[in-house]
Formats: sequence, C-alpha cells, structure tokens
Amino acid sequence: MVPRPSTYLELDAEIENRLLRLAEVRRQSADTLIREAIEQYVEREERREKLRHDARAAWTEYKTIGLHVTGDEADAWLSRLEAGDDAEPPTPHA
Repeated sequence: MVPRPSTYLELDAEIENRLLRLAEVRRQSADTLIREAIEQYVEREERREKLRHDARAAWTEYKTIGLHVTGDEADAWLSRLEAGDDAEPPTPHA
C-alpha cells in the first residue's frame, strides 16, 4: 500500500511569491490554486499512463495476431475524416 501523502508542502521563495501574486490577481487562495494544479497534474499523468497501457496492450495484440494497418492507410483514413467524410477505418490485415 502506498503511504498517504503529507499535506505539508514547502516551496522555494520565488515560486511561493509567484503563487501568492497569482492568487491575489485571481482572488483565490493559494491553497485553491495548489489543489487545482495538483488535480490537473494527476489527471494529465493518469491519461498518459492509460495511453502507455493501451499502447502496450495494442503491441501485445499485434504480436499475438499480426493484424495491422500501414501508416499510409491510417493517414489516408485520417485525411478523409479531417475533410469531413464519414469514413470507415481501414480493415486490418496480416
């Protein structure tokens, strides 16, 4: 089990001054800004971790079954989507 994080955070003077100025401009507490920053960081890192997980799963599936589309096939499909066409994705092949 991962230990529960401490709620104490020590910042260097420069970052603390910047944080306090920003909090004053936004009329929010520094604590609110810190919580928002941490929430955004955690959400971003969770998305990155999911992307890594999905990429590993896709690679494992490819190694198992060998089906794929080429880069050119994927690019052509994405170009049709970008142009507004309701294009079906290319059919994977061995």
